[in-house]
Amino acid sequence: MKKRTLKTLVITLCLSLSCIGIALAFDWPQKETAADMFYSYFAQLRGSTIESSLIFKDGAEVSAAGEGTVTTIIREHNGDMGWFESTLGNAVIISHDNKLMTVYANLDEQSLAPSLSDEPHATTGMYIGQSGNSGWQQGQSSLEFIVLDTKNHSAINPRTLMPRVGQELPLVMGQITIEAKDGTQSLLSQTKNLTAGNYRIYRERQTVAVPYKTNISINGTSIESMQYDSLREVDGKLCVRGNSWYPLEQVYPDEKRQLLGQVFLAPGRNIITLTISDITGLPSGTKTVSYTVAVR
Repeated sequence: MKKRTLKTLVITLCLSLSCIGIALAFDWPQKETAADMFYSYFAQLRGSTIESSLIFKDGAEVSAAGEGTVTTIIREHNGDMGWFESTLGNAVIISHDNKLMTVYANLDEQSLAPSLSDEPHATTGMYIGQSGNSGWQQGQSSLEFIVLDTKNHSAINPRTLMPRVGQELPLVMGQITIEAKDGTQSLLSQTKNLTAGNYRIYRERQTVAVPYKTNISINGTSIESMQYDSLREVDGKLCVRGNSWYPLEQVYPDEKRQLLGQVFLAPGRNIITLTISDITGLPSGTKTVSYTVAVR
C-alpha cells in the first residue's frame, strides 16, 4: 500500500510539471509489439487502484517513444525517495510536446544508458535501458509504460497514440449483473421484472483486456457511454469518464465486476442493450447483448 501511494505521488508530481509544443503520436517503446504482449491493459484493476499504465508481458530493450527532454531519472534505491523505495522501480521520465510526458518504469538499473544523465535531449528510438523487475509488479520483468497529459491532469491510454499492432485480445461480456440503489443484485439474464428506479449495470471483469468503450442503450436510445481513452485526476483520485467521472470503487466494486454504466428504468417494457468495443472499433472487436425487462 505504501509503495502504491508513492507511485501516485510521483504521477501527481509529473502532472504538476509543464512542457511546450505540439505532439501527434508516439512509437512503441519496445520492438515487435503485438496486442497480446501486454500483461495488463490500461485502466485494468491492479491491487487497490485503476492502472494508469500499460504493462508489457515480456522483458526487452526499451527505447524513447518520441522526441523530447529527459527530465527525471528515478533509481529504485535512491536515498532521495525517503523511507520508501521507488514504486516505479528504476524509471526514466521524458517530457514531450503538447504537454505530454512518458514514463518508462521497471527498468534494470545496470542497463540504463549513461547518456541519459549527460545529454537531456531524447530522440525517437533512443536506447533507454532494459526492462527489469525493479518496480511494483516485481517478478514480471516487464516495462511499465505511462503517458501523462500535464495540461489536463490525466493519464492517457498509450495505445491511443501508438500504431495499431496485431490482433486484439478478444473481449468477453461474461455475466451481467444489475444492482439497485439499495445494493440488491441480480443476474440480468434471470431478471424479468424490476421496480422503476436507478440501477448500475456491471459486466464480468477480464483479468487482462479492458474495453476501450462501453455503451448502454434503453429502447434504442443511448443512455451512457464510458471511455477508457484516459483517466483523469478528480479530487485526488484517478477516474473513468462516463456521464460523470467514476472513481475506482464505482468502476471496480470488487475483483469480479466492471461498471458498464448507470441507468434509470421507467415503468413499462425496457429493452436494455449493452455494447463493449475494443480500440479498433471494428465489428469483430464489438460485443452486444440485449435483455428485455418489465418495469413496474
